[in-house]
Amino acid sequence: MTETTRSGAVTTRVLLSKVPEVTVWFWIIKILCTTVGESFADWINLTLGVGLGLTAVIFTVVLAAVLGWQLRLSRYVPFAYWLSVVVLSVTGTLYTDILTDSLGVPLALSTGVFAAVLAIVFGVWFVRERTLSIHSIVTLPRELFYWLAVLVTFALGTAAGDWTLDLTGWGPGISVLLPAGLIVSIVIGWRLGANVVLSFWLAYILTRPLGANLGDWFASPSADHGLGLGTATTSVIFLAAILAAVVYLTRTRSDVIPASERTQTPTATTHPDRERLMIGYYAAVTAATAALLIWAAAQPHATVASEDDTSAAPTSTSLSSGDATAHFPQNETTKFRTITQDTLAKVQAGDQTGAKTRIKDLETAWDDDEATLRPLDQNAWHTLDGQIDSTLKAVRAGTPDTATETKTLTTLLAALG
Repeated sequence: MTETTRSGAVTTRVLLSKVPEVTVWFWIIKILCTTVGESFADWINLTLGVGLGLTAVIFTVVLAAVLGWQLRLSRYVPFAYWLSVVVLSVTGTLYTDILTDSLGVPLALSTGVFAAVLAIVFGVWFVRERTLSIHSIVTLPRELFYWLAVLVTFALGTAAGDWTLDLTGWGPGISVLLPAGLIVSIVIGWRLGANVVLSFWLAYILTRPLGANLGDWFASPSADHGLGLGTATTSVIFLAAILAAVVYLTRTRSDVIPASERTQTPTATTHPDRERLMIGYYAAVTAATAALLIWAAAQPHATVASEDDTSAAPTSTSLSSGDATAHFPQNETTKFRTITQDTLAKVQAGDQTGAKTRIKDLETAWDDDEATLRPLDQNAWHTLDGQIDSTLKAVRAGTPDTATETKTLTTLLAALG
């Protein structure tokens, strides 16, 4: 069902609302989508060895297809909408990872760039439509602006979240607390009279690092203070929860925005003085967060390397080859050296497929032995873990560079003693 309004020679096609009502279900599914999206991307990129570049291409194509379906609809359909959010979550994350891992762009710079891009999107959107409210997504231009903003928020949330972890060295569990606490502070601000649209988009950005950190907590091994479920199991659990919630919303239609709430003009501000006051509150929260991050960054810690971010070793302390393996059983390090030497031989022989297959053996053996090796020497384990991750990344690259592969494999062999 659509309506048509005319103003002079301009005709605007007005649709039923294309987005859900912002209820507790909205936020729950949004966080779940963020988690399963990143876990699924990691599974394709790393576990299957597809590579970051090819994974990004695959999801860009999928995104175009899913958004094409969503845009053709004339009303909000839960399955289509939330599938779009999942794919956007994966794609936005991959774009940030490409900048960081493949192009070497610092996370601080990518965070700033994505923040500027989001500001431009919001600025153009507001100048053209005079509203950024989620209740106003009733025309095609507004829906296009909305989905573009969603994509950029995922990229920004990824960069800001990874930058925070890089600064602080916080691990699974602890890393969940900051975005969760900031979202709580936004809820408090909203309840005290902060601008509704501003509060919505701030919380929307923060759900990305919250969902990603929750996923890491579920998937990380218990030795890393995680729950040890792994990325595959975590993805299945969260995907099942999303499907259950979407089926419920499809049947009950409890998140459909009533026609009476649809608007093409901005809603009048009821308490402008209070909204201005709450801007100061948000500024104070931002300043407190910056102070916390500066303090945490100054504390001694090992840099936490994610599965995708392996451009640097995960600890600031470098070890000689003898130190790195001194406390590990000789038969274990010999096993790792043999696999690494086999992989190097295949790379030098031009057998890239064989190299990818053999390097998978190294990943599996290293993960299987983590519970035994890590307690023997935490510092050495982190150092070798970072070098193994760098080697995996080089061999599994979408367009592998033989020189880079040889360098990382040779460096790993030296570290193994």
